[in-house]
Amino acid sequence: MRLIRMRLMCSVFFLLLAALLIPIQSFVFSEEETQKDAVVYYIPVEQTVERGLEAFMARSIQTAIEDGATHIVLEMDTPGGAVDAAGNIAMLIQETDLPIITFVRNKAISAGAYIALNTDQIIMAPGATMGSAAVIDGAGNAADDKTQSYWLSEMRSAAELNDRDPQYALAMADQRIDLPELGAPEGELLTLTAQQAIQVEYAEAIASNRTELLEYLELGNVEERDMEVSFSEQIARFVTHPVVIPILLSIGSLGLVLELYSPGFGVPGIMGISALLLFFFGHMFAGFAGWESMILFVIGFLLIMVEIFIPGFGIFGLLGIGAIIGGMLLASFSTASMLIYIAIALVISTVAAIFIFKYFGHRGPMKKIVHTASTNTEEGYISNETRKELIGQIGTTLTPLRPSGSAVFEQERLDVVSEGGYIGQGSKIEVVYTAGSRIVVREVKEQLKEE
Repeated sequence: MRLIRMRLMCSVFFLLLAALLIPIQSFVFSEEETQKDAVVYYIPVEQTVERGLEAFMARSIQTAIEDGATHIVLEMDTPGGAVDAAGNIAMLIQETDLPIITFVRNKAISAGAYIALNTDQIIMAPGATMGSAAVIDGAGNAADDKTQSYWLSEMRSAAELNDRDPQYALAMADQRIDLPELGAPEGELLTLTAQQAIQVEYAEAIASNRTELLEYLELGNVEERDMEVSFSEQIARFVTHPVVIPILLSIGSLGLVLELYSPGFGVPGIMGISALLLFFFGHMFAGFAGWESMILFVIGFLLIMVEIFIPGFGIFGLLGIGAIIGGMLLASFSTASMLIYIAIALVISTVAAIFIFKYFGHRGPMKKIVHTASTNTEEGYISNETRKELIGQIGTTLTPLRPSGSAVFEQERLDVVSEGGYIGQGSKIEVVYTAGSRIVVREVKEQLKEE
């Protein structure tokens, strides 16, 4: 009987325990399920579109995929930038299976508009604008017809990728398209406001902030994560900017030129090497430069150091500069662009060096670089005193002159040299010329006999 009671008590205990565990377990599972409704990654697309941004975008998208993101939101505020970088970013977006939404917080101009058109959805803030995507060259002029044609085809393809009317994308890049109803008559590029983008179905919604954005997307319970631009990536983005690259190269080349003309290793060399290190670091971090380019840079630096401390008629310096230029070409994302940047840097550094040497070579710290002192008598430098008072004096040779030797003049012994011939010991001589320590004499024996 006791055994039956114990069995009954155990059965009741396990039933009660199961009754308690079932709601707890269901609560945990349901909470886990709600946490996994959506994971949204926010990626900032700010400032100029360049190759540094491309490297950051590649890392951010890869990180979002690895962390199980369900959606990616590009928070955009950019005035545009390099066409090649924008094209590569568009390829990254197209190759990503996750839904990518562009949230235009302020501006999506030029290359920014092109990137936005490649995403699945576009949502704009109330005062945001998108468009004005004409392609220009480095001098700020309209690109050639071939480049324009390529860019227009890219804008058309980006619009058609997500079933958007391509005429508005083309109007953003081609002034010949007439859209006066949208404030872009012929001769002007199209720039859409948020309301106009909704009107032409280039934007799906208007949202003031992330909360309104997520409400429109209807993702349920969302886990939000932000991608941060690291300090190294900020440096990489700065030094890979098309405007900054020639400036860095100009500083680097000018510093090395000044260092080659100054003794030891000083401020110009530190300035030049620092600028070049920034260039290589930024390009390596952005993924454009490999170790081979850094090795060439180090070899070039060592050769320049050899030239500075062990002069070799410029051979080591030229080899060093050549190695550094080779490293730059290997580190570049475009050989043609890098050659242009190097040419610009050489022109700037040459003009600056000429200006510095001409107008500042005799002033301030530049005295250490440009050596102007001379050891002439006007500056007070005298190697040996020229004794002009000896000219015309008569003396006697103490040693034979072959053609140099010793002679005595009024009890003063001097080292002398004959005009050319041999003069024997004890001969009478006359001083005919003096210059520093050089005293030239002539034999006068016959002249004395005639007298």
